[in-house]
Amino acid sequence: MRIKATLAALLTSALITSAAQAQTWNPTKPVRLITLTTAGGTLDMLARLIADDIAKQTGQQVIVENRLGAGGNVGAQALARSDPDGHTIGMITVSTHGINPALYGANLRFDPVGDFEFVTVAVEAKNVAVAHTSLPVKNVTELAAYARQNPGKISFGSAGTGTSQHLCGELVKMVAGIDMVHVPYRGAAAATPDLLAGRIHLMFVTIADAQNHIAAGTLRALGVTSKQRAPALPDVVPMAEQEGFAGFDVSAWFGVAMPGKTPRPIVERYNQIIVAMLKRAEIATRLQGLGLDVVASSPDQTLEFVKAEIARWTPVVKASGAKIE
Repeated sequence: MRIKATLAALLTSALITSAAQAQTWNPTKPVRLITLTTAGGTLDMLARLIADDIAKQTGQQVIVENRLGAGGNVGAQALARSDPDGHTIGMITVSTHGINPALYGANLRFDPVGDFEFVTVAVEAKNVAVAHTSLPVKNVTELAAYARQNPGKISFGSAGTGTSQHLCGELVKMVAGIDMVHVPYRGAAAATPDLLAGRIHLMFVTIADAQNHIAAGTLRALGVTSKQRAPALPDVVPMAEQEGFAGFDVSAWFGVAMPGKTPRPIVERYNQIIVAMLKRAEIATRLQGLGLDVVASSPDQTLEFVKAEIARWTPVVKASGAKIE
């Protein structure tokens, strides 16, 4: 009994010490925040919100570094290879830590789990299936029926092979047992004009990219790809509530990580700062305006989430036949 009591006391003391260290640790020089897209995009705007708040809370300058390429892998690799001293953090996404491990296979130059310490899943970006108004369907149930009658005649665009938008379409094909033709573009912005012109029939895009076109009536919303209704599109029925798609749930997500072996108190310190920022009402409202819903998970929850995302997307990537050498 004494041994158990002593162990319990030591464990409690260690937890208290770790919490105290997390609350008091601060960077001693400028912090680098690596993000994965060009300036001005949704992920970049989120990264800069986080950078500004970390600077305010710690008193240190935070320099945002845009590292582009290979579906986010260039930036993720740079993050993984940085010193684990608390002065480099970075953004991660459903691509870098969900889809790309299967898509790139042996060509992935980092371990998506072992090379990182995970801070938080910050937000999720719900997607919506949108169609050109000439496509004679009003929801995804009707889309599936129409596709069965017209195999291979419906085309769906995406931001590129292996993106979450592409694989969302592939998952729809798997669930519904239908044949649609994938047309990859260099980003959603490049695909949207062709969708508006009717050169492709369908896309699965973030709500932020589609809501103005939906409101104007130039695109028709067939369903939100997450289980829950989206605050930005409250009248659009989730696909999970439509016949043939029970349980369907696909959202893009953005998180924050650090190089592997970064001490836990430092990881927890950044988690405290970022989660507190995300939970402020004015920040949550601002993010909703970008089509983002706050998640704000703990480091342990984020680790388990990333593992689950890799397991979830691996069979979808394999079934799609998508592969990047």
